[in-house]
Amino acid sequence: MMTVAASRALSDGDRCFVGIGKPSTAANLARRTHAPGLVLVYESGTIGAKPDRLPLSIGDGVLAETADAVVSVPEIFNYWLQPGRIDVGFLGAAQLDRFANINTTVIGDDYANPAVRLPGAGGAPEIAASCREVIVIVPHSRRTFVPRVDFVTSFGFGAGAGDRERHGLRGRGPQLVVTDLGMLAPDPETCELTLTHLHPGVTLDEVHAATGWDLRVAPGLRTTEAPTDTELSVLRALEGQEG
Repeated sequence: MMTVAASRALSDGDRCFVGIGKPSTAANLARRTHAPGLVLVYESGTIGAKPDRLPLSIGDGVLAETADAVVSVPEIFNYWLQPGRIDVGFLGAAQLDRFANINTTVIGDDYANPAVRLPGAGGAPEIAASCREVIVIVPHSRRTFVPRVDFVTSFGFGAGAGDRERHGLRGRGPQLVVTDLGMLAPDPETCELTLTHLHPGVTLDEVHAATGWDLRVAPGLRTTEAPTDTELSVLRALEGQEG
């Protein structure tokens, strides 16, 4: 459901900065269904990759073999990402707060001696700052959805409306958060994350119980459309589950 919901958020012709895992699966699903002109950009420097299977990593040879162009990593960041030439970027999170700030660095108040040291930033801060918009894919739990992140690795909306502009960030920030329970979007005025969709079979009480703050709910809360037969068959083919 997460993968299908994320794929539907991509439009034909979008230039999409893709990470390995669910983002790559969602992007490749979109390209094989409703968005054949989706341009997949991987951090390794491949632009317009058209893999016939899911890549194992950003360095998988199938990306370079099927790409329209292969450039250096500095060019990807300095020419394509930072000037705002990428429409959509995908991010994950270890922690996510009510203003869509992301932590993938440390858990705990003491940076030098954290309770858990995480993989770190990678290219995520640049994606969060410069893509025209960001989609976050993350499982929904109180461990992840916290009132305030322990460390701001990737900037969402800071303390609320206007913070991105004050920091001179080019992109619009996270415009969609896809979880295993539903979907959230920033409030147009406050930028606080608001529940807009429940996935089929999920209750509002379940979402509230899995969120570490008093989650706002959109007046027109909707149920996500279930995956179609076509989406499921293409997804299973991508993941090598035919038959």
